[in-house]
Amino acid sequence: MSTKSVFVRIASLLMVLSVLLAACAPAATAEPQVITNTVVVTATAGPVAPAEPVEIIYYTFSAAPDHMAEIEQMVQIFEAAHPNIKVKVETASFDDYFTKLQTQIAGGTAPDVFELNYENFVTYADKGLLLDLSPLMSADTALDASVYSERANSAFSYNGMQLGLPATFSTVMLYYNKDLFDKAGVAYPTADWTWADAVEAGKQLNDPANGVWGLYSGVQFWEFYKKAAQNNCKFFNDDQTEVLINSPECVQALQTMADMVKVDKVVPSAADMGGQSDGDMFMAGKLAMDVTGIWMFSAYKDSSFEWDVTVEPGMTNKATHFFANGVSVFAASKHPEESYEWVKFFTSDPEMAKIRIASGWELPALKDPALFQDYLSQTPPANRQAVIDSLEFAVVPPVIVRQSEMQDGINKLLEQVMLDQLTPQEALDQAKVLLEELIK
Repeated sequence: MSTKSVFVRIASLLMVLSVLLAACAPAATAEPQVITNTVVVTATAGPVAPAEPVEIIYYTFSAAPDHMAEIEQMVQIFEAAHPNIKVKVETASFDDYFTKLQTQIAGGTAPDVFELNYENFVTYADKGLLLDLSPLMSADTALDASVYSERANSAFSYNGMQLGLPATFSTVMLYYNKDLFDKAGVAYPTADWTWADAVEAGKQLNDPANGVWGLYSGVQFWEFYKKAAQNNCKFFNDDQTEVLINSPECVQALQTMADMVKVDKVVPSAADMGGQSDGDMFMAGKLAMDVTGIWMFSAYKDSSFEWDVTVEPGMTNKATHFFANGVSVFAASKHPEESYEWVKFFTSDPEMAKIRIASGWELPALKDPALFQDYLSQTPPANRQAVIDSLEFAVVPPVIVRQSEMQDGINKLLEQVMLDQLTPQEALDQAKVLLEELIK
């Protein structure tokens, strides 16, 4: 497939997703009235001292731990072009990131700029915590907003305001250890696999004597929303007035997830993993297949074995993840203009995008076809075309204003299923009650 056709395909897929994102976003609440007072300050004559560089703080989850060198390189390039601005980078793991961010905001120590994924963006936007970049963008003759993917850009607008700029988008793949497949004499996964195919292969790849498991696919919110979609189930109806999460299709999807651990025994339980991550186990040659994001390309590139990726399996149909990360300025930042300059440069500068591509740090949310040519030409994995193919089946996650409460609540119920404290039906009946309360 030519570079031009690949780019056209990506662009058309992202355009479809922009419609889905708009449909899935919750309705915006009314804007609060803002009352301003004018203060007149009389200037006094005197010598003007050279301006000291302004320091802004950028808080991110996607840079750590695998892309610290890249973010430092990006900061150096930015500071060389903007000697009046210094960027201090702070990081946290995704699991801790939003708790820490909320604590900082509540304590009056919020960073000037922070990364937000699409799912949590709506919560911060609805609370009025993000600066509207529209006036700055309108006055900025150096920025051509058309460089961004329309879908990605629209994901970070809310109630007519541009409250962030898109940095990246990504999806999830089925990774597989070719050496383990060869050793077991099992054919490599293909894009038309179902989870039944993956389970059957996993049974053949299980090697208890050597601590090898056939497959890893987590039982958590992100995997559940996607597998529910693979079984023709949604958490809500289209206008989010009805909760559908306990439908037979959703129950069956959750049952399949639980069975892979407890019945088929091809997926290790939390106890079996003993505190290791799936990434640790895959790199150690203890997982034949791993369901994880394209952000792991760089982490796995120096593995001691041959590996590749394909479109992940489906159930009654295909559905894959669609993730988008953006960068927003805190509404109460003392340095809004300098913060905007960093956001603009970080998300739109071609050099920044090339650094992302070269390091496998997701896909930049830009429309330059040359970037995708560079991306597809890199190895490993050899089958990067599967990333583009996966976008054909992308489904956006369910998003509500009280997003973190939904995710945390569902994760707790899924954990109870895995501990045999609830059946899938009981867990999703409780999830329905929870979600009905959250969307009131």
